[in-house]
Amino acid sequence: MKHINLKLDSQLCFALYSATHALTRAYRAALDEKGLTYTQYLVLLVLWEYDTMSVSAIAQKLDLDSASLTPILKRLETAGILQRLRNKSDERVVEIKLTEKGYALQDEVAEIQKGVACKTGLSNEAFDQLKKSLHDLVRVMNSETEAQSAEVV
Repeated sequence: MKHINLKLDSQLCFALYSATHALTRAYRAALDEKGLTYTQYLVLLVLWEYDTMSVSAIAQKLDLDSASLTPILKRLETAGILQRLRNKSDERVVEIKLTEKGYALQDEVAEIQKGVACKTGLSNEAFDQLKKSLHDLVRVMNSETEAQSAEVV
């Protein structure tokens, strides 16, 4: 091999990609039983933490664009898990609010998350350190991307 840094096992991006797929697979079966996709689960996490939020705020929190988020929200609304409401002071803004059914899912989904966390085999300390490292990585990578975008303008 000409460039050792091009070995697949040397790639941070591939390690993260593989880990993400392993984690989402671990969630899939349990979430399927609740009628949820992984992305719907992420939306619920945001709403359980912040309660009523605009579509754009949820999209920003999940690093999604509003156009990708809208069909997910529509499916959750059809399932009776949330409501989409127009903001009374600015009708252009759509706010998302959980229904009682949406709030009721929280206890069941908390158990799913605990089960997946256990499947990682990490101690609580290692689990928390990995999350911190990944959040730090995202922050650094996003600030680099923002700096490069500002240079182009």
